[in-house]
Amino acid sequence: MKWFNLEDNINLLSLIGALAIILLTLFVVGKYVKQIKDSKSEGELSEHNWDGIGEYKNPLPVGWALMFVLTIVWAIWYYLVGYPLNSYSQIGEYNEEVKGMNAKFEKEWANPDIKTLHAMGEGIFLVQCSACHGITADGINGKAADLNIWGSEQGIVDAIIKGSKGLDYPMGEMPPGMADEEGAKAIAAYVAKELSGIKKTTNENLVEAGKAQFAVCASCHGDDGKGMDGMSPDLTKYGTSDFVVDVLKRGKKGAIGAMPKFDDGRLNALQQKAVGEYILSLTK
Repeated sequence: MKWFNLEDNINLLSLIGALAIILLTLFVVGKYVKQIKDSKSEGELSEHNWDGIGEYKNPLPVGWALMFVLTIVWAIWYYLVGYPLNSYSQIGEYNEEVKGMNAKFEKEWANPDIKTLHAMGEGIFLVQCSACHGITADGINGKAADLNIWGSEQGIVDAIIKGSKGLDYPMGEMPPGMADEEGAKAIAAYVAKELSGIKKTTNENLVEAGKAQFAVCASCHGDDGKGMDGMSPDLTKYGTSDFVVDVLKRGKKGAIGAMPKFDDGRLNALQQKAVGEYILSLTK
């Protein structure tokens, strides 16, 4: 692969500008190094001195000033005029190819059914996620989140007892031990049935007790569980692919490193949704 294509006008402009700056710099430096060797110090001293060392009131060197001004002018021209020229550039070609492929992808998969989303999500998961979460999504013996319970009522219990970290919400991380095991089950029953996208619970008898104990959670998540305008996770999305997508967009810091933000171009919106649907399918 070539580093530069001389038919690429943007690269060519960059090379010419860089070469001119280098040559001008060498000329100016050479001139003043020679002047230092050959000339004696002369001129009017300033009133300041440091441990007996004075400073001459010499004007700014013309060559240095010229080099500085020309560099600034060229940089401004290149930024405002040179780069946006409707000329060929390798970066521009790549961006156009990506744009075209994204448009083709969106057209081909405009209305995928749930089976297609699961298959697409599984493929992406195995490539992008399994290195940390394991091919069975069990978190590799606790080294990463166990996605087999993510989006389930048990996942809520697990988060209440063990805490939730690394999502970088303004309200901070949820510490472990927010409730004992029985309290966690009650809160999870209420959240699962009344607030989340799960809309059911295996502990109907604990829902009312959980509603009362949810007050400890409402201080961050709000009484409605919606996260107080993004200050903390929106529990009404829990149990849906939207919750997974939120995590994919935010990234997460875990015990074995930082999960990147997947909306940086790694995955488009449909691919993120597919991963979310696949992960939720693991809990069913």
